[in-house]
Amino acid sequence: MKVRREKRDRLLASGAAPYPVSTGRTHTLETIRESWGHLEAGEETDEVVTVAGRIVFVRTTGKLAFATLQEGIGTRLQVMLSLAEVGEEALAAFKSDADLGDHISVTGRVISSRRGELSVMATSWAMVSKALRPLPVLHKELSEESRVRQRYADLIVRQEARDMVRTKAAVLRAVRATLDGEGFIEVETPVLQLIHGGAAARPFGTHMNAFDQDMSLRIALELNLKKAVVGGVDKIYEMGRIFRNEGVDATHSPEFTMLEAYEAYGDQTSVAELTRRIYLAVADAVGSRQVETDRGVVDLDGEWRWLSVYPALSEAVGQQITPDTSRDDLIALAKAREVEIDQAWPAGKIVMELFGEIVEPDILEPTFVHDYPAEAQPLARRHDDDPRLIHAWDLIIAGVERGTGFTELIDPVIQREVLTAQSLAAAAGDPEAMQLDEDFLRALEYGAPPMGGIGIGIDRMTMFFTGANIRETLLFPHLKPEA
Repeated sequence: MKVRREKRDRLLASGAAPYPVSTGRTHTLETIRESWGHLEAGEETDEVVTVAGRIVFVRTTGKLAFATLQEGIGTRLQVMLSLAEVGEEALAAFKSDADLGDHISVTGRVISSRRGELSVMATSWAMVSKALRPLPVLHKELSEESRVRQRYADLIVRQEARDMVRTKAAVLRAVRATLDGEGFIEVETPVLQLIHGGAAARPFGTHMNAFDQDMSLRIALELNLKKAVVGGVDKIYEMGRIFRNEGVDATHSPEFTMLEAYEAYGDQTSVAELTRRIYLAVADAVGSRQVETDRGVVDLDGEWRWLSVYPALSEAVGQQITPDTSRDDLIALAKAREVEIDQAWPAGKIVMELFGEIVEPDILEPTFVHDYPAEAQPLARRHDDDPRLIHAWDLIIAGVERGTGFTELIDPVIQREVLTAQSLAAAAGDPEAMQLDEDFLRALEYGAPPMGGIGIGIDRMTMFFTGANIRETLLFPHLKPEA
């Protein structure tokens, strides 16, 4: 770094700007490849272009220097500087001033080298941005810590990191194209909320000075989208950041992108089919419908089955488990199976924990797990014939939840009872319980149509199709501060 700073100072002293305003670029590296990629080995043109990029490889000999420039998130092109073309002073300046990582511009003719490498034979070059830190060694793999903490360096040197940016963008485009094509309207709703709700999660708190009001960052998109459905926006979705003040690991981030979509006059069955169409569209956009996972190959073209919670759990443990099974029996089962639970939990929550630990890990093919106990989701409609169960599902693929869907609860009287119970739990110290949202209840009292809704974590969807962990799918994931 000391040497590079000295080079910067030398450039300034000579009157050459190490960080000029513009480059005079006439062509991108990509357009050079598109327009002249057909050149045969040794073929030359009279086309003069000016290109710019970051030096990621450089080799100098006596009268000739080669450099590979990289542009954007991956396009590369060779430039050649010969004594005969650029002159002794310019070639010497390149050898002394240019380093790996620098951005330079090069003006010259488009040619193909004797080895068939498409190149620009320089007649002049200029520094565009002097890099004061050396690049990581290109042939030596960065540690995961370095990759996520200095993603900018990771993007420069690692193709897989650049590919992930493209893949994530393709996922978002495919999701939007599917929903837009089916008549859904994309909206944006507030990130700052007076009352957090829509999920069981611990919120981040903040304060709005203008109102002298404590606020929360949203933990879900649900409530505002449902209010819009009440107002007549029958098909609606949002892809936005949500924030949950919880654990950080390979599958969880405190900040992530969620898709939520709601359809008037839909139910859990119609939105399950919508979810399947979204996944197939993303598969077609980013790769294959046969997805390799650490648990085996998942065939998205195969059957997407439905699996009821209580019968599946009963089969897995070899004893009958129903909504009537006592808490004591469930606690004993958890102890026997070495499943960690809080003994204060209600029976339904214990059932969910048992299912998640015993049954879910063995589910490979896409499966809509349904008929959850009511504790799973306070905003889902309960069964008319058994209010202990709800019309809701989790999509499990390769042992991991990949989405959730509901027939939504629209009865404002029952919804008030449910949210009141949640607010009491919050007052008693449950940090994940929802609060009583009077404005949401008021909206329901105007009459909400029957509706189905889905929630899909975009980052987890990307993880499924790429095999990456969540830190790799997020461009700049949260990490503990450096010492």
